[in-house]
Amino acid sequence: MGLYPSTHWYYGEYQNHHEIVTQFSTKTRSLLGVFEEDAAAISSYVNQLYRAMHRIYDAQNELSAATHLTSKLLKEYEKQRFPLGGDDEVMSCTLQQFAKVIDELSSCHAVLSTQLADAMMFPITQFKERDLKEILTLKEVFQIASNDHDAAINRYSRLSKRRENEKVKFEVVEDVYTSRKKQHQTMMHYFCALNTLQYKKKISMLEPLLGYMQAQISFFKMGSENLTEHLEEFLTNIGTSVQNVRREMESEVETMQQTIEDLEVASDPLYLPDPDTTKFPVHRNLTRKAGYLNARNKTGLVSSSWERQFYFTQGGNLMSQARGDVAGGLVMDIDNCSVMAVDCEDRRYCFQITSFDGKKSSILQAESKKDSEEWICTINNISKQIYLSENAEEIAARVNQSALEAVTPSPSFQQRHESMRPTIQSRPPTARTSSSGSLGSESAPLSTLSLDSLVAPDTPIQFDIISPVSEDQPGQAKTSGQSGRRTNPFGESGGSKSETEDSILHQLFIVRFLGSMEVKYDETPDVVYETMRQILAARAIHNIFRMTESHLLVTCDCLKLIDPQTQVTRLRFPLPNIALYATHQENKRLFGFVLRTSGGRAESRPTSVCYIFESNNEGEKICDSVGLAKQIALHAELGRRASEKQKEIERVKEKQQKELSKQKQIEKDLEEQSRLIAASSRPTQSSGEGQFVVLSSSQSEDSDLGEEGKKKRESEA
Repeated sequence: MGLYPSTHWYYGEYQNHHEIVTQFSTKTRSLLGVFEEDAAAISSYVNQLYRAMHRIYDAQNELSAATHLTSKLLKEYEKQRFPLGGDDEVMSCTLQQFAKVIDELSSCHAVLSTQLADAMMFPITQFKERDLKEILTLKEVFQIASNDHDAAINRYSRLSKRRENEKVKFEVVEDVYTSRKKQHQTMMHYFCALNTLQYKKKISMLEPLLGYMQAQISFFKMGSENLTEHLEEFLTNIGTSVQNVRREMESEVETMQQTIEDLEVASDPLYLPDPDTTKFPVHRNLTRKAGYLNARNKTGLVSSSWERQFYFTQGGNLMSQARGDVAGGLVMDIDNCSVMAVDCEDRRYCFQITSFDGKKSSILQAESKKDSEEWICTINNISKQIYLSENAEEIAARVNQSALEAVTPSPSFQQRHESMRPTIQSRPPTARTSSSGSLGSESAPLSTLSLDSLVAPDTPIQFDIISPVSEDQPGQAKTSGQSGRRTNPFGESGGSKSETEDSILHQLFIVRFLGSMEVKYDETPDVVYETMRQILAARAIHNIFRMTESHLLVTCDCLKLIDPQTQVTRLRFPLPNIALYATHQENKRLFGFVLRTSGGRAESRPTSVCYIFESNNEGEKICDSVGLAKQIALHAELGRRASEKQKEIERVKEKQQKELSKQKQIEKDLEEQSRLIAASSRPTQSSGEGQFVVLSSSQSEDSDLGEEGKKKRESEA
């Protein structure tokens, strides 16, 4: 069945033709609707088929490009440098052979893509873009022509039968003629396209499928020609090799699984976050360590946050590596640094690392007590530059053993009291030494072991200050400055006058006592440096992090350690007894001084004790203040001596003046006596002469006796 005009159109039937030309029947309109609905269904289906075939074409293009890229990457394998893979020539040659074959397959895929484009995509694209669009265009033109014909018929029907205007009638008739002719021509072309569509839809679907199948057959033929017997033998050998490698891998996996099970059984106690140190001893001789630590970051004046990162030592540097980073970054240079355990309010197992210049510090938290002590010991060993030597662990063991032997129980308060009793020496005061080196800056780490030349052997280390208030013994006399009297460091005492009120220097510093120990010599600042090293090492080894905070008052007479809460003087150091004082060459927070005392371990000779303190970056200020106090004291002593000498000269002058006055009085009396003798030599009466003689003799006696004789005669009279 077809739509007019079709093969069933009989041109001989004038009546049928006239009917179709002059009017568009309802039956024809119904049949046209069926054909239009069929054309819409064909268009929808062809669009879906086009999209499916286009996906095949795109996939083939992608497969061709991917195959070519794979071949290219296989060829570049020999140029790669894998960190864990050496120069495997067998693997490289095998991949080159695969690259050659895959490259040929890539060429076949490229040919297949070209054939699909020509034989499959071109016919269906032509049908979709040309034939279906032509149907739509003719439908729109036919609709416009039908509307124009209907409008012309309406105007023709409204012609008046009473008044006939030939001109208007002619125009209306001409309009009907033109619109009817246009409609008839458009309708014939439109109906012809709809009838032809029924044949084209079969061609448009069969031709692409035929081209697709022919292209695939051609592709498979090219593939079969490339897959020769030699290639099949090569693939068989490669498959055998792969199976051998798989068996080796399975055997290795079984071995590793057994090893993992054994390690899990042996490491079961280590799964605890804080293992028992008695079962797992601390390694104190390490010079390298790595592990996860929590670092404290200040987020405000009071608040702080903790960040977990992986830390490791590399030579004399402490490195950190965040999760996801390829390499680590520098945290701090730990050569000549100081490390000690600290007590954080919200965390356990914390320790602080301070750089050699004191400008940078970090507070880190370990997972366990064992891990914390190992980190402290490792950083302490690195700070001494032990890692530069060949036998680093052996040297670290010797240094730590020396520090362990140096730490003994603290002596009693009586011994400390006697050892701190000041003794005035006739030796002139030593000026402040310059800081021109650093701890551990010797030519070799072995020099750190020669402590016996500076520090007394077997000397105990005192880590805390025991004030006389807390350890008074009955019957023990309190030395000056060690009584329990409250002291105002600013000289504002209300009652009795303090001994430092007359001092022109009053400087107060906040310090923390690290420790003290007896030393052999007090002539060189190396004594202070070695004592600092010894005390810090002992604190790190024994995990001693508590420090006594005090106020250090520097005056022209002495140095006082004052309790910041009770204002009670804990210790008093007479300024003349301070033989040496120095700050750390690199870390300006550390300073110390050597005090000459009497009654040490050897009662026959005076001893020297070195005291080490930590301040808030004020080590140089404290040493400058002590130097200024000693200079003021020296000038005051020189002034006092000059004053005493001047007074002695004045006393001598006064005595000489008195002697001169006495001599003048004697000379005057002698002159008077001579004058009287001359007067008595004139002739007089006997009685008068006798009387004169008596008088002259009495005057002579009076002149010999002087003032004392006169007073004596007057008292006798």
